[in-house]
Amino acid sequence: MHSVSELIGQTPVLQLHKLDTGPCALFLKLENQNPGGSIKDRVALSMINEAERLGHLRPGGTIIEATAGNTGLGLALIAAQKGYRLVLVVPDKMSREKIFHLRALGAKVVLTRSDVNKGHPAYYQDYARRLAQETPGAFYIDQFNNDANPLAHATTTAPELFEQLDGNIDAIVVGVGSGGTLGGLQAWFAEHSPHTEFILADPVGSILADRVEHGHYGEAGSWLVEGIGEDFIPPLAHIDGVQKALRISDAEAFATARALLQTEGVLAGSSTGTLLAAALRYCQAQTSPRRVVTFACDSGNKYLSKMFNDDWMRQQGLLSRPEHGDLTDFIALRHDEGATVIAALDDTLATVLARMRLHDFSQLPVLENGRVVGIVDEWDLIRHVQGDRRRFSLPVKNAMTRNVETLDRHAPESALSAIFDRGLVAVITDNDRFLGLITRSDLLTTWRNRLEQ
Repeated sequence: MHSVSELIGQTPVLQLHKLDTGPCALFLKLENQNPGGSIKDRVALSMINEAERLGHLRPGGTIIEATAGNTGLGLALIAAQKGYRLVLVVPDKMSREKIFHLRALGAKVVLTRSDVNKGHPAYYQDYARRLAQETPGAFYIDQFNNDANPLAHATTTAPELFEQLDGNIDAIVVGVGSGGTLGGLQAWFAEHSPHTEFILADPVGSILADRVEHGHYGEAGSWLVEGIGEDFIPPLAHIDGVQKALRISDAEAFATARALLQTEGVLAGSSTGTLLAAALRYCQAQTSPRRVVTFACDSGNKYLSKMFNDDWMRQQGLLSRPEHGDLTDFIALRHDEGATVIAALDDTLATVLARMRLHDFSQLPVLENGRVVGIVDEWDLIRHVQGDRRRFSLPVKNAMTRNVETLDRHAPESALSAIFDRGLVAVITDNDRFLGLITRSDLLTTWRNRLEQ
């Protein structure tokens, strides 16, 4: 092979044996094995090749696209190989790993709001279209209306899948973002295996399941799963050909993706959790054996800071601990769970700064024999280093604030306000044993999660 684009496609199919599939055989096509890590590599290659064929793209040209992440990664992979400039408009709920990956491939990433719907100027598709119009010589590749999107699946994904499963597929569970996967698969299977059913896996909040079940839909909600679910009907999706729709909550999607890793060893992303949860529900509801297929749409390594991060899951109200009825319920990072980032008296200021940067904290508790003996923050470092890099070798005990106010875990919740009013964090103890810190953000997060329960 002479190019990474030649590695796109021919992804393996894995039969799942350790999850409850009822009487059915459930297969997972591992699209996360594509070189860019997702099923969208196929689409990106198809759209760029077709744009070149039609003369929309010329050497050194600029591609602009709206994407929730994976199409952007596929485009960035191919654009880098072919020498195109790429500008991507992405909603701000995208995981940091995807953004870092895109920038590492040379793409320019423009973040926009994820809390607005189609028609708003900040909506990612409207923003990208406007940007393309304002950029001389730019080509808006427009995955949502580009026929080369479903063509990728009609010419590669569908026949591959059919051959891998010996032409015996009763149902395919898919999600819809741009609609290309569903539209392309439907077009091919309608001709070669018309009995194969299509099941829609839709995030709770998306309007697509309502359209399948009722023929109409209302206002969209919000969801955390990336890449699938919509607030409009993508023209490429051919929703009318879907036999059944299953709504999957963020909590169920994330829990299912985590279970897939723990049981089958497959590290896949949040949309895969949605598809797999729907496929499992469908399989468990059957009364006779069926052969069912769904997709590992992308790699879970793009979600390590989110879906596979217990602390992030708790902050979103998607993972909970047993409540104690005291201040420990407000601690996001508990010391007894090994989640706190701390300093020791003899750690250098350079070590402390490195920990702050790595974990995105501005302050650390300083512990000795399990007790908090000080707090060190960025201002303490500035005050003691004073621009002299040699002073980073000083021990933290020289710079920390020793006057630490603590609260016993059984103190009233109202006691937090007095500490926050002074611009401090609350240090929570149990008979002088350090339990963790409570910040203003932790308090707000706990209150919000209680409202949503």
